[in-house]
Amino acid sequence: MGIGAGLFLIALGAIFAFAITVDLQGINLQAVGWILMFVGVVGILISVFYWGPRKRATTANRERIYTDDPTQPPPPL
Repeated sequence: MGIGAGLFLIALGAIFAFAITVDLQGINLQAVGWILMFVGVVGILISVFYWGPRKRATTANRERIYTDDPTQPPPPL
């Protein structure tokens, strides 16, 4: 789950918890909303602290290696 999915779950949970006033038998939409918000926050935290450093480490240490001398003109054809 990425940051976007976590934000989506938080927004959907907030809608269920605070905006919907429908009473369904057997389903408490406020509890479902709070659960969705909690899962969204946990997903964002996992995405930032666990997956974030791994993604940055692979792209930060690139080094350009030249096989030819870049200051010399190309050979004639």
